[in-house]
Amino acid sequence: MTTCDREPTLLPMAEAIARMSTTITPVTATETQPLTQLLDRVLAQPVHAQLAVPGHDNAAMDGYALRAADGDAPRELVGQALAGHPFEGEIKPGQCVRITTGAMLPAGADTVIMQENTRTDAQQVWPIQTPRAGDNIRRAGEDIAPGSQVLPKGHRVGPVDVALLASVGIAKAWVYRRLKVAILSTGDELVAPGAPLAPGQLYDSNRFGIAAVLQRLNVQVIDLGLIADDPAAIHLALQRASEQADVVISSGGVSVGEADHVKDVLTDLGQINFWKVAIKPGKPFAFGTLGDAFFFGLPGNPVSAMVTLHQLAMPVLRTMAGEHIQNADTFQVKSASKYRKRPGRLDFQRATLSEQDGQCTVSRNGPQGSGVLTSFRGANCYVVLEQERGSVEEEEFVTVLPFDRFIR
Repeated sequence: MTTCDREPTLLPMAEAIARMSTTITPVTATETQPLTQLLDRVLAQPVHAQLAVPGHDNAAMDGYALRAADGDAPRELVGQALAGHPFEGEIKPGQCVRITTGAMLPAGADTVIMQENTRTDAQQVWPIQTPRAGDNIRRAGEDIAPGSQVLPKGHRVGPVDVALLASVGIAKAWVYRRLKVAILSTGDELVAPGAPLAPGQLYDSNRFGIAAVLQRLNVQVIDLGLIADDPAAIHLALQRASEQADVVISSGGVSVGEADHVKDVLTDLGQINFWKVAIKPGKPFAFGTLGDAFFFGLPGNPVSAMVTLHQLAMPVLRTMAGEHIQNADTFQVKSASKYRKRPGRLDFQRATLSEQDGQCTVSRNGPQGSGVLTSFRGANCYVVLEQERGSVEEEEFVTVLPFDRFIR
């Protein structure tokens, strides 16, 4: 067991999230947005239905609307009911109406018999099966009752939600304003993609990955670019960021190297609430305040940056945006791989969950180093190895956390 894994200053992940969640201030400013602009916005008010869905009793399939009390007797065909074009009149004993899916049930009818269960000619319909009252009918309000809550406050609107709101006639809704998140990368070794590389340099991948994740969160991203490993430049960049954004996210500069200046500058401009979390990869994660903004300092290694953004920063950002979030579902699966681990840190291994012959297994997705971004490629979940757990053998049960839409 190494000293690194057992550092007493390492904060457990759950405690880190709890501290951040009680420190941040969720946005309160609201605005109305049209239905076409509601995707991935967070509702600032619950939405209630002003009408029933369906709005009337209607046919669940093509067939004939009739009275079940007439039994197996032939019916006189007296008209038709189409979606949007109801039958005008009332079905009387011994009568029926041709009806299509979604069409309003005519007055006097109490069932719809499938066309496959009838014999017909130009004027009459004979049931092959005895109709039963209520068959193949969708009742008014059986999906949504008038006045019922369609979506709650704090809900992030998804594609199906947009259709749901449209179905009850909602053309616009109140949402919280979008978070403003400033991002920057630090490091003299970093170069923007597309530029030539000098010896010892590498391309800045973190800022682009962070921006992509944030786009799925639908925040306003303020990209401050690459900042040199210079205290004055970092001081100026962080000060400007705090004046423009609700949140500042930096990548790199929060470790213990001689050129890791972000943590020192942050101490001058604001406050570090905590630094170092008992998580692997991503121990040198920092959280604090920067003027009126909140600060997340991600590690410089690309896998560490993505894991800490996803597992530590994202739950807090979603809460800041006004979203009511629930704990992600995890489950136990037999491992098809061995894992070497020392107790001391919660470990997020990138893995692939698969099923064969009805049996679920999970396998480690290649090398798991903090700089190996390809460990995410093809992976669909994390294997989460508990903080106090040691190494894992094949066939042992492990905790699986499926990737969500923010990381896949």
